Amino acid sequence: MLKNFSQKEVASSVGVSASIISNYESGERTPSVEIFMALARLYNCSADYLLGFDKEEKNKFLDVSMLNEEQRKLLQHFLLSIKT
Repeated sequence: MLKNFSQKEVASSVGVSASIISNYESGERTPSVEIFMALARLYNCSADYLLGFDKEEKNKFLDVSMLNEEQRKLLQHFLLSIKT
């Protein structure tokens, strides 16, 4: 799912100014590890995806955050049973 956050929204979420986000986007600055991790959490993706190593990330993960523990176990059992 594409997340269309403004620079201001991203900045507020990770605790920096919008101008710093602009500098990250233009390559003028590099985020700290802590900010980088916060960006990965915000965009619900891996660090590899943010770094450009995994362009197909969106096809590899399923968001199960809305499931309870029992539902997650059932889903995991089902997925393991159909794994080829």
